[in-house]
Amino acid sequence: MRASRLLSLVLLLQDRGLLSANALARELGVTARTVYRDVEALSAAGVPIYAEPGPTGGYRLLDGYRTRLTGLTAQEAESLFLTGLPQPAAELGLGAQVAAAELKLMAALPTAYREASTRIRHRFHLDTPGWYRKPDDVPHLLTIAEALWQDRAVEVEYRRWSPEPGVVTRRLHPLGLVLKAGVWYLVAAKDDQPRTYRISSIENARHLPDTFTRPDGFALADYWREQVERYESAHETEVAVVRLSPRGATALADVLGPRAADLATRTLSAPDPTGWRTAEVPLEDIAHATAGLLRLGADVQVLAPAALVAHVAETVHAMARLYPVSDPRPAAGPRS
Repeated sequence: MRASRLLSLVLLLQDRGLLSANALARELGVTARTVYRDVEALSAAGVPIYAEPGPTGGYRLLDGYRTRLTGLTAQEAESLFLTGLPQPAAELGLGAQVAAAELKLMAALPTAYREASTRIRHRFHLDTPGWYRKPDDVPHLLTIAEALWQDRAVEVEYRRWSPEPGVVTRRLHPLGLVLKAGVWYLVAAKDDQPRTYRISSIENARHLPDTFTRPDGFALADYWREQVERYESAHETEVAVVRLSPRGATALADVLGPRAADLATRTLSAPDPTGWRTAEVPLEDIAHATAGLLRLGADVQVLAPAALVAHVAETVHAMARLYPVSDPRPAAGPRS
């Protein structure tokens, strides 16, 4: 562990030039005292590192010195595809590996390329979750990821909402993980057929002792693209049946997004005498559906499925309890 930290310290100085002990400590996740000891050890080993005194001082390598000890470990190499995605990397337990891989790559680049890479990092940032959206709680993501790395089967308890709502047990062969709009999905084979599972709906997961062989020719990106296209256009997509007021029908695009709203609009019925219309709204799961539909307030009524109706009703009742309605009439004064 210390050898890896010493190499990281040298690579940090090689990449960034002058750094204070406190800055090095923050990067390495240690105390400044540990940095002092590490610098002494490196100097004793012949690394030309020296200190510049003063409030703007710190440690620096002798001009022209470059280490060639930049080889990636197996885990660092595997984590390269998550470079630039620190939060997902951390959720997968690969935050340290990604940071080390980035540092080694930067140290190995010629100066001009390294400066260009730094310019890009300072000018572009990818933020995956949507606005005002709290990331899903994914306590079993690491268990699933470990099984994925090892081609190991898993047994999961999965909460579904159709065709019959409830928790089911599934034996799965993990084929890939997908992060879409801040939501993690597992692509896994069940009965030799790839299927998609939302990680936050996994209530329990455990590794099984047996491994499996990945299907020949399976390409995660191709499968996911086909699934997205099918989900956004197919009539068999899971739907919620709702009644909408004229204002609710108009606001669908703001709530669902343009593509989902387009699908729902195609199913709109003719207005009834009050102007309300029914529609089929494509949605992911009960929690997602409830949060989305409640944005329409009193301009929507959920009709099906029964599990969604019950969840919306429970949520509305819980909200109503937070806002008790008092009698707006003034209290009667004493009679004269």
